[in-house]
Amino acid sequence: MEVVYACCAGLDVHKATVVACVRVPGPRPGERRGETKTFATTTGGLAELGDWLRGHGVTEVAMESTGVYWRPVYAGLETRVRVMLVNARHVKMVPGRKTEPHRVSRRARYVRTATAPEATWRS
Repeated sequence: MEVVYACCAGLDVHKATVVACVRVPGPRPGERRGETKTFATTTGGLAELGDWLRGHGVTEVAMESTGVYWRPVYAGLETRVRVMLVNARHVKMVPGRKTEPHRVSRRARYVRTATAPEATWRS
């Protein structure tokens, strides 16, 4: 798949935490580097998440819009990055491993290759 966004992230939102995975270019051409970190869903935790994402040069983020937990995370990030709300069904169609530990990495891959319909972007 063609890389559309070089620096991007995927989020797995829970009631008390947000797990974020950034995908950025590695030291060699064509290489990718990923880093995963967990943040609180408090106002301070979301501010820290936004700073961490911007520190990695991330401008696009993907997260599932299931339930209601995504809403405060979206509100906390919307002024810092472009947020893509994705349908879980679409994410499952992205090639690769589908196990729980890889969910955020799959979301980052999803946004990196822009395989989501443009209508899912909220900005």
